Amino acid sequence: MTYKTVLPGSFLSRPNRFIAQVKINGEICVCHVKNTGRCRELLVPGAEVYVEKSENPARKTLYDLIAVRKGENCHTFLSSKKYMLLYTSIKENPL
Repeated sequence: MTYKTVLPGSFLSRPNRFIAQVKINGEICVCHVKNTGRCRELLVPGAEVYVEKSENPARKTLYDLIAVRKGENCHTFLSSKKYMLLYTSIKENPL
């Protein structure tokens, strides 16, 4: 499983369940959040996040929020892809 264009950013706020404001390369951007859960323990101001740039220029949001770092761990927001990430990780790095 690969992402095409992943950029790091800094989480700023989450005005509603579907969007987050993230600072990317010094610019404040609105990102789509696919996981509508609260995630308050992860999405705190200043948290290191990762976004994927959309290839669809007609979208309202240019980025998708895909992961957040908490300590040494990285948590994905794409619940539908968690098992694929695990499979790929194990396949590429056998125990």
